[in-house]
Amino acid sequence: MRLSDLLFVSGAWWLAYGLRFHSALFASPENHLFRHYVVAWVIILLVWGGVFEFLDFYRPRRLSTHWQEVLDLIKCSALALLIFLTVLFLVREIVLSRIVVVLFWTASLFFLNVSHLVMRGGLRFVRRHGYNLRHMVIVGTREQSERLLENLAMYRHLGQRIVGLFPIDDAAWTDRRSDLRIIKDPGELLTWMRTARVDGVFVALPLEQSLRLREIQEWLADEPVDLYFVPDLGNLARLHGNVEEFDGIQIISLQVSGLYGWNSVLKRGLDLLIGTVVLCLSLPTMLLIALAIKLTSAGPVLYRQQRMGLDGRRFEMLKFRTMIDDAEGETGPIWSADDDPRVTTVGRWLRWTSLDELPQLINVLRGEMSLVGPRPERPPLIEEFRKTVPKYMLRHKVKAGMTGWAQVNGWRGNTSLERRIEYDLDYIENWSIRRDLKILALTLLGGFRNDRATHL
Repeated sequence: MRLSDLLFVSGAWWLAYGLRFHSALFASPENHLFRHYVVAWVIILLVWGGVFEFLDFYRPRRLSTHWQEVLDLIKCSALALLIFLTVLFLVREIVLSRIVVVLFWTASLFFLNVSHLVMRGGLRFVRRHGYNLRHMVIVGTREQSERLLENLAMYRHLGQRIVGLFPIDDAAWTDRRSDLRIIKDPGELLTWMRTARVDGVFVALPLEQSLRLREIQEWLADEPVDLYFVPDLGNLARLHGNVEEFDGIQIISLQVSGLYGWNSVLKRGLDLLIGTVVLCLSLPTMLLIALAIKLTSAGPVLYRQQRMGLDGRRFEMLKFRTMIDDAEGETGPIWSADDDPRVTTVGRWLRWTSLDELPQLINVLRGEMSLVGPRPERPPLIEEFRKTVPKYMLRHKVKAGMTGWAQVNGWRGNTSLERRIEYDLDYIENWSIRRDLKILALTLLGGFRNDRATHL
């Protein structure tokens, strides 16, 4: 792979040189010294080879995805380009065409990605047909081992063939496949591993038994095999859990929001684009609603209410007023009941059509809310909900929304709070722009009618 990459990088460099100076794509080729491009080519080989090696790009990737390899390739190439440009800046005697450098980097990225894709595709093909396999043993509890076996069976192209099982619990394993060796004695395991030429061991344990990992490491201390720990984080990891490394220390993220970086930019752009268009289109309707509210009941047109949004921050949410003025002066913040006498005639219709929510487009444009996300609640009620509903506060890892996954699935108004939380967390865990557009489409197709028009 190293040799292949250097060959493709060289090909990209001389292709860029040929396109710039020996093709009809660019008019009036500028004066240049060929030896400068030869010297630059040597620098490129040293820099690209050194950077890819320094960043450990050629490490084994059986348990990695192709997209992770593509991302690493872009990072390595970007750093190599930066170092190459720095060298050119310091060695001012070398004069190169900027067009050649741009063409080279673009072509090298394309060539390297294609070559790696072909290489990985070829490896996956031969692994599916029983070649280039690594023979592995699973040491662990039955539940964990079963799960790992099922997952590896779905990804045969990784070339991880399980040949043995070492159960550390008392569960029966008599129903296992005949091609798996089941061993329950550590001494027998070591003897068999040497004769069977086992390449590695997966240790699949729940966290409460993770201390046994040290014992298993002692068993395998003198064995030339790879050792992988597969902890059970299923009950702990929430919202895009992953493993990162900080100065040699492995850090497991158990709950983080997936809306950061470009994801956050894309979602904000969608909010601004669609929010502005919808606000402009709905202005005549909003003016008529405001006039109807003013003519039929005393009090302000808009109702301003404290709600909790992203990271638990409070903001003032806007709605058209649907109750008599100061309706909660005596009762405090409570859910309104069916046929609540505090709801005005116009307000009842606004709730039924959900048009009372239209002013929240202003909250969206101000960045306090999003078009799609968990519906915001009032702080006093949140303090009660968080005591009785598990994982309730995780819904605040994203901005609150005008509509959400729970709402388009019927969980709105006076419905199960637990079920709404399940849908909210599912939305956060599996967020995508495509899903936001789907929820917006379902909101429009389902109409604005709210049969459970129970509000705060």
